[in-house]
Amino acid sequence: MKSVLSVLAACTLFAAIQDTASAEFRAGAAIVDVTPQQWPVLVNGGMTSRSADKVKAPVTARAIVLDDGRTRLAIVIVDSCMMPRELLDEAKQLAARRTKIRADQMLIAATHSHTAPSSMGCLGTDADEAYVPFLREKLVEAIAAAEANLEPARVGWAVAKAAEFTALRQWVRRPDRLADDPFGNPTVRANMHAGAKWDDAVGEAGPEDPDLSLISLQARDGRPLAVLANFSMHYFGDQALSPDYYGVFRDVLKTRLAGADDGKHPAFVGIMSHGCSGDIWLRDYTRPAGSRHEDWTLDSYANGLAEIALAACQTVAYREDVDLAMAEARLPLKYRVPNKQLLEWAQRIVAEMGDRPPKTTAEVYAREQIILNERQATEIVVQALRIGEIAIATTPNETYALTGWKLKLQSPLAHTMVIELANGGDGYIPPPEQYPLGGYNTWPARSAGLEVMAEPKIVQAGLQLLEQVAGRPRRKYQQTRGSAAAALAAAKPMAYWRLDEFAGPRAVDSSGQNRDAIYEPGVLFFLEGPRSDVYCADGETNRAAHFAGGRIETRLAGLKDRYTLSLWFWNGMPADGRETAGWICSRGHNHGLGPHGDHLGVGGTATAPGRLIFQHGDAHRGTKPLAGRTEIARWTWNHVALVREGQAVRVYLNGQPQPEIEANVPADFPAGFDQWFFGGRCDNDSNWEGRLDEIAVFDRPLSAEEIAKLAPR
Repeated sequence: MKSVLSVLAACTLFAAIQDTASAEFRAGAAIVDVTPQQWPVLVNGGMTSRSADKVKAPVTARAIVLDDGRTRLAIVIVDSCMMPRELLDEAKQLAARRTKIRADQMLIAATHSHTAPSSMGCLGTDADEAYVPFLREKLVEAIAAAEANLEPARVGWAVAKAAEFTALRQWVRRPDRLADDPFGNPTVRANMHAGAKWDDAVGEAGPEDPDLSLISLQARDGRPLAVLANFSMHYFGDQALSPDYYGVFRDVLKTRLAGADDGKHPAFVGIMSHGCSGDIWLRDYTRPAGSRHEDWTLDSYANGLAEIALAACQTVAYREDVDLAMAEARLPLKYRVPNKQLLEWAQRIVAEMGDRPPKTTAEVYAREQIILNERQATEIVVQALRIGEIAIATTPNETYALTGWKLKLQSPLAHTMVIELANGGDGYIPPPEQYPLGGYNTWPARSAGLEVMAEPKIVQAGLQLLEQVAGRPRRKYQQTRGSAAAALAAAKPMAYWRLDEFAGPRAVDSSGQNRDAIYEPGVLFFLEGPRSDVYCADGETNRAAHFAGGRIETRLAGLKDRYTLSLWFWNGMPADGRETAGWICSRGHNHGLGPHGDHLGVGGTATAPGRLIFQHGDAHRGTKPLAGRTEIARWTWNHVALVREGQAVRVYLNGQPQPEIEANVPADFPAGFDQWFFGGRCDNDSNWEGRLDEIAVFDRPLSAEEIAKLAPR
C-alpha cells in the first residue's frame, strides 16, 4: 500500500512540475472606441448638470488580458469620470460568458476624466440613459478583443519620480477663516484649493505621491504590446468630449514606443490609470502665484509627464516566467445618512424643485440627502492582483494619497500600484481624521457618502487581499534612521517621537523606553518633515504630523526641574493672525492654566510677533511671556531646544550657541506634575497650526554643544 501511495505521490508531483514547466505567460491588449452615438450626451464631473454635442477627442476603453496557463484576468481602463458597480457587474457577467475569464478576475476602472459621458448619477448630473447600455456592450467588446490578441509575452516594472506634475489641492484653513458648508454652517477648516490664497491657509492637509508607476508588456521578441501607467493627479481639465490629459499621454507613448501600426500585429495600447488623487491636483500652492505652472496646457503637461514615463521604460527589466493571482472582496458599508432636521431641510428644497434638476449647490446637496436616506447602505468591491512580483490594489473610491501610501508601503510586494475608481464609483473616502475638518470631500452625497471608517476598512481589505495573492504577510512600515536620527537616539532621550505614523491614536516612542503618546483629534499624518537627507536613509522622505487644533498628550513620570526638550517646528500661522501665533508645547494640567506650567510657543500680535516665547505659569497672575530675538519665517522648518536646569531656562534656536531666551524662573513643580502636551497649550488656547517632528525629551539639561548636534543645518 505504501508503495502505491508513493507512486501516486510521485506521479502527482511530476504532473505539477510538468504543468508549471509548460505554463506560458501571455498578454493581449485592445482599444475599443466608447464615444457615444446619440447626441447630446450628459457629461459628469461638475456640480450641476451639463451636456456635450460634439467630440474634441474620442473616448476609449483600453483592455489588457493576461494568462499564465492557469489564471486568466482582465484589466480595463475607461475614459469616464466614474462608473457604478451595478453597470460593471453586469458587463463582467456578460464578458465572462463571451470569454474564458471569470467575472471576479476582471478589473474595470475609470480614468476620472471630467469631460467624458456620464454613466453614473453624481451630484447634479444623472446617468445618460442612452449611453449606459452602449458603454456596457463596449466594455464586453474590449475584454473579448484583448483576449483574442493573447500571445507569448514578457513583463516588467518601473517607477519614476514626477513631483513637478502633482501637488496637494486639499489645504487646512486658518481657524479664524472658516468657510460655510452647503447646509449653511461654518464647518470648513480644510478644502480644495484653499492654498491658492495664502492669507486664508495654514498648510497642506496631507502628503502627495510623486511616483509614476509603469507595468510594461512586450512580445517575446521585444515588440511593445502595452504600457499600463499609474499616477496620482486628479485631472487637467478640457472641453467635452475628451479623455483629458490621459489621452495625450498614451498617444505620446504609442508614437515614441511603437510608432505606426504595421498591420501585421495588434496595435500598441498605452494606458494611464488613476492613482490615489482625491486630495491631489497639478497646481503647487506652496509656490507663489505666477510660479505654479499657470502656463501649462493640457498638451505640455501630458508631454512632460510622458517624457518621464519614456525614460523609465528604458530601465525596465523584463521577465517571461511569471505567474498570476487575483482576489476580490465585497464589503458592506453604511452611508452617512441625514438626521431628522437635515432630512426635513432637504425635503423642503426638493419639493420646491419639482421635477427639474438641481441648479444650485444647496439644491444638489438637498437631493443627495434624499438619495442617501433612501439607500442607507451599499456594497463595494476591493481587489488585488499579482503579476509575478508586481501587484495592483484597487479601491472604488476617490482615495487620498495617504491611503495609497498605506497600501503601497505595507504591501507584501515592493512593486505595487493602486488603481482607484475601480469596479465602482463610491466617492471620496478621506482618512477618518479628515472628517472633523469638513470640506467638499466630506459633505454627505453619493460622491462622498460612505461611513467615516470606510477608509481604514478598505485599506485592511486591500492589504489582506494583497497578502492572499502574494502568499506572504504584509510588510511592516518603519521609517529609516538617517545619521541625525541615529545620533539623537544615541544621546539616550527618555522619549523620542518621530511622528511618522499613518494614523493615530498612538505616537510611538522610538527610544525603546515605551513612552508612547496619544494623538487627539485635529492632527493630520504623514506630511513631509525636516531634513530627509539626515533623518532618513536611502532617499526616503522624512514624515511629520500636522496640527490643526489637536495635540499630542503624554505623561513623563519623574521629570522634575532638570530636562531638555528638542524638536522641529513648522509654523503655518502668520505672525499677525492672532495674539499668539501658536503654542508648540506645554507642561501642565489638562484644560487649565495654573501657576506651575512651562509653555513654549511663537508670538503673535500680543507679544513678540513671529519670535519664540516662553511662559512659566499663568499670565493672568502677572507672568509675562519671555521673547526671543529672531523673527522666524512662516512655513519653514526650525529646530528648538528648551533647557531647564532648576530655575535657569534657556531656549536655543537652530543650534545656535547663544540662547534666544535665557532667564531664571520659578522651579515650583508639585509632585506628580508629569503631563505634557505637544501641538498646543494645556488649556487648549491658541493651539499649534502647523507641523512638528522629531520630538525628544531628555531627563537632563544638555549643553549648547550637545544641542548643536541635534540641529543639523
